[in-house]
Amino acid sequence: MSNLESKVLIVTGAASGIGRAAARHFAKSGARVVLADLADGGEAIAEEIRADGGKSLFVKTNVAEEADVENLVASAIETFGQLDGAFNNAGIEQAIKPLHELDEAQWDKVINIDLKGVFLCMKHEIAAMLASDRGGAIVNTSSTTAMAAIPFASEYIAAKAGVLGMSRAAAVDYAQKGIRVNAVMPGMTQTPMTGRMPEDPELIKIFTAIQAAVPMQRFGQADEIAQAAGWLLSDDASFVTGAALPVDGGTMAV
Repeated sequence: MSNLESKVLIVTGAASGIGRAAARHFAKSGARVVLADLADGGEAIAEEIRADGGKSLFVKTNVAEEADVENLVASAIETFGQLDGAFNNAGIEQAIKPLHELDEAQWDKVINIDLKGVFLCMKHEIAAMLASDRGGAIVNTSSTTAMAAIPFASEYIAAKAGVLGMSRAAAVDYAQKGIRVNAVMPGMTQTPMTGRMPEDPELIKIFTAIQAAVPMQRFGQADEIAQAAGWLLSDDASFVTGAALPVDGGTMAV
């Protein structure tokens, strides 16, 4: 388990899936956790953490709205006095259509949450870290699809590739300021988001092929992504920045 003792960490998309697993894992590792999500379920996770003896705060946040993100970062500092790191994980899934069938509204919806949301979070998190002169660490959720495409996911892939590039750019910009920026690249992971995929025969065929291509012959679990993010946020990864860490059962190695 990564040592995150006394760190104040933001987790976006914390109400379910990878974000929920991360919030719990970070709290068990000693962090004070600020949970952000549009879903009110984030408060229940924060209460669970507090019931287990941890320290947590839920801030209802739309990461695509700058005022919400600014409030999130300000609330973290007001409540806990500092900001040491963030796991920018909030995201939504693709429409499962070929590119020529996508309408502009669907494109904008995914790009606004999955890419613009990460930009806004980094903008305000980094500004707070620079102001405190404490340094910090940021982990962004990209995807193995940023490097190896799957069918019917062009808007999602574009967003996740953008997250990967933006993470590397920020790592270079702030390396001398003591701020590390990395990305995790989950492979197919069992979460409520993947559970919302329609049970279409063609889609099932695609998912079966994806699983068959994973050397470990299974999909990932949310806890496995959370632990990778926790390591990158910890001081154990103090010389790691600009990295894109696949957590994918070996898929990217093939």
